[in-house]
Amino acid sequence: MWKSRTVLCCHSNYQAVSKQICRHASGAKKVLAIRREDNSVWERRAPLAPSHVKQLVDSGVKVIVQQSNRRAYPMQAYASVGAVIQEDISEAPLILGVKSIPIDLLQPYKTYAFFSHTIKAQEANMPLLDALLEKNVRLIDYEKMVEDNGRRIVAFGKMAGVAGMINILHGLGIRLLALGHHTPFMHIGPAHNYRNTGMACQALRDAGYEISLGMMPKSIGPLTFVFTGSGNVSQGAQEMLQNLPYELVSPEHLEKVAQHGATNKVYACVVDMQDHLVRKSDGGFDPNEYFEFPDRYASTFSVKYAPYTSVLINGIYWAPGAPRFITIPDAKTLLRPQSSPWVPTSPGCPNLPHRLLAICDISADPCGSIEIMQECTTIDQPFVVYDAEQNASYDSFRSDGVLVCSVDNMPAQLPLDATDFFGHLLLPHINDMLKSDATEPFDKFDTTATVKNAVITSNGELTPNFKYIAELRRKNRESRAVRTAAQEAEKKVLVLGAGFVSAPVVDYLTRDNKIAVTVAAQVKTEIDRLAKSFPNTTPILLDIGRNMEELEKLVKGHDLVISLLPYSLHPEVAKLCIKHKCDMVTASYRSPAMYELHDAAVDAGITIMNEVGVDPGIDHMLAMECFDDVKEHGGKISSFVSWCGGLPAPEYSANPLRYKFSWSPRGVLLTLLNSAKYLQDNKVVEVPGNGGLLESTRELDFLPGFHLEGYPNRDSTMYAEMYGIETAHTILRGTIRYHGFKQAATGLLMMGLIDLSPHPLLHPGGPDITWRELMCELLGQKKDIWLHSLKDLIYERVGKDDVRLQCIMDLGLLSETLIDKKGSLLDSLSVHLAQKLAYASGERDMIIMRHDVGIDWPNQSSETRHIDLIVYGNPDKYTAMTATVGFPTGIAAKMILEREIQLKGTVLPFTQDIYRPMLKRLEMEGITARESKTQFLSQSDVVGEETIAY
Repeated sequence: MWKSRTVLCCHSNYQAVSKQICRHASGAKKVLAIRREDNSVWERRAPLAPSHVKQLVDSGVKVIVQQSNRRAYPMQAYASVGAVIQEDISEAPLILGVKSIPIDLLQPYKTYAFFSHTIKAQEANMPLLDALLEKNVRLIDYEKMVEDNGRRIVAFGKMAGVAGMINILHGLGIRLLALGHHTPFMHIGPAHNYRNTGMACQALRDAGYEISLGMMPKSIGPLTFVFTGSGNVSQGAQEMLQNLPYELVSPEHLEKVAQHGATNKVYACVVDMQDHLVRKSDGGFDPNEYFEFPDRYASTFSVKYAPYTSVLINGIYWAPGAPRFITIPDAKTLLRPQSSPWVPTSPGCPNLPHRLLAICDISADPCGSIEIMQECTTIDQPFVVYDAEQNASYDSFRSDGVLVCSVDNMPAQLPLDATDFFGHLLLPHINDMLKSDATEPFDKFDTTATVKNAVITSNGELTPNFKYIAELRRKNRESRAVRTAAQEAEKKVLVLGAGFVSAPVVDYLTRDNKIAVTVAAQVKTEIDRLAKSFPNTTPILLDIGRNMEELEKLVKGHDLVISLLPYSLHPEVAKLCIKHKCDMVTASYRSPAMYELHDAAVDAGITIMNEVGVDPGIDHMLAMECFDDVKEHGGKISSFVSWCGGLPAPEYSANPLRYKFSWSPRGVLLTLLNSAKYLQDNKVVEVPGNGGLLESTRELDFLPGFHLEGYPNRDSTMYAEMYGIETAHTILRGTIRYHGFKQAATGLLMMGLIDLSPHPLLHPGGPDITWRELMCELLGQKKDIWLHSLKDLIYERVGKDDVRLQCIMDLGLLSETLIDKKGSLLDSLSVHLAQKLAYASGERDMIIMRHDVGIDWPNQSSETRHIDLIVYGNPDKYTAMTATVGFPTGIAAKMILEREIQLKGTVLPFTQDIYRPMLKRLEMEGITARESKTQFLSQSDVVGEETIAY
């Protein structure tokens, strides 16, 4: 107790002494200090220049300048105007800086002014905020010195625009050189290479002179520079661009000059809020409403202006909840490589990959208005190239993508001009700051509203304007607390089912150590196998169909759910995801029951991605890639015929069905009962169910070495609208099998074995029965009938077909093998075939997919594009089926987690921003398609065939 009192007395004495110092300073002579900057090796700015210090000294203010050899203005310059140069700045009640101050250097009961970057409760700066409160520091944050309309009064904004413009022109020169184009921009250096702005302007004027002489390569085309906003940042950047030969154009004329402009000048366009922000409800715009309710608005920038922008200069402050100018999905469209079959390119004069070449995000808000800017760059490494298809940034200027520069301390590169500019803005407010006595209550601080409203901390508390920071911090802490010690990954994924395709899904996701995977299934050996095979994977034993309460708890604790369950369970899982706002992925068809949940998923703000397996899935992606390419070049789709099937590799196909099961036999057999519908020469052809499908089987000759046949799959006609190919006269999607499958499977149908209805002899609790006995019952015979007599009866039943009879015998359906009874003929046969026609160790399967796309071109020529995907399984790793279903499922899940897919509702992979990166990433897994084409001058003339691998 005695020690505690002693400490308290010492603390009280310190307070008294501090008050005396401050009162003496304010009563006798005003004192302020300029501290050295130690936030960065590049930080050479000061809040006041020597010229500003001179004015203060002449007015009777004592100015102490802490020594620093890094500061752009030398110490002698400050000393010569009357500043006191010394290390100890404790005499000053007001201490000025530029950037944040190390916690251990903060002096208690002082007034500090600097950029603290705490107003958004930025996690990295919360220790600084705590220290300011603990030490009773009164903090004036320059960022909050604003006018009544919210416009900042004291800022480096204009200098940020100046430095940013210099930097991006410097980077543009290097980027264009990497793309094969030497330009005058190559002679512009980074901003910190210049002593002052005047020297930089001269370098830009020199480059501009060369541009005006026509020295820009014609292959680059017109260069358009688009500035977002008209504030200080934008004005600074625009002033620098004016050193080039430029023409200012209005937003509505941007598209025209981008397509038809000149190359001996550049074009500048300022896009302000009213140009691209629209109210979601009616398309209107009210600036007051926008600032109060930004979530009511959407941005049209990515559609109206970004496609015609060469270089984007963004200087608008972004607040959470405000619409983004360019999202990650937007970037995938904007940065899609341009190609034209009509314009040949030369190796020496290559076309640019896309219009958008560079982005200078001076606002420096990671994942903000330019969402692809996920991390600020630095003065040391000012540039990255963002690859939209990989959603990754690379240091090499030769990488695919767009050049991005987002240095968060741009003005530090022009420290002399920045100090002059900032000090000029700050000087008028110094006397008002000097009125601050940090030992007095905040409400006694009698100064201007500009200064007082910028005080964040005082007397150990957040001031009234900034109490909200505490609530923000509380929410952040709660969000972090949700993560358990065992699952500290940024994203948590729940995989339901541990069957055939789960391994590549978990494999792909856990390559990222920021993703934790929970696998829930009812077979312990399967979930344990996955947990042992892959890192950051937790097994959960769960009978999903019978324990929905436990399933709901799991869904609630994850960011995304991947359902690898039977398709009938997907809607129940989706309902739980909607309830708990959890994204979902499934490889299965989007059933009517799933589609009914679309609006609910949109309202919940979640993505439920469907049909991302192989078929459906990869087939959609390859088809849409072809369709979109044709349409972009003026062509029309005249026909679309698609075939796909999972088969044993040819060397393992010698069995009665010419087929083996890499997934549920029940699903394969059930499809044989389906009906089908397709479009043939503008006529709808309907195939009845219960056997009609096999009757419509046709020979397939596109890969003659495989000896294939195929039959229609479901309703192909609906894809005219879904794919946007209403011009097609023929649309058929079908299933591939080896020749002979139809004949053998027809025998099973004719024997009545593919029947879902319960059979009294196959009840799981009934007496044992062999396959031979069951066949006798199906033929209405006694169990002790002679085998040759049984064969004769079957022969008659299957149409006197030797192949069908032999298939039944070879499948063991006339053997004395006991049946594993599952209630129905189909389910019992499925279990039997799963064992009889399973892949043996070392055997491999394959996927064959074929698209034939008929195309009519505007010049009256036509062609057919042939897209082949052939994937063999690897016996030591994954079957072809598991790889082509599991990998795209995992890729889609990761794209949703990383906001590459932002569409809400029940979504299909039909848009370019989804299918292009997915196909690219599948190539990295060895799943690659090959394209060839046959061209025609007329309907009967073949003029050539070309093969393209991609």
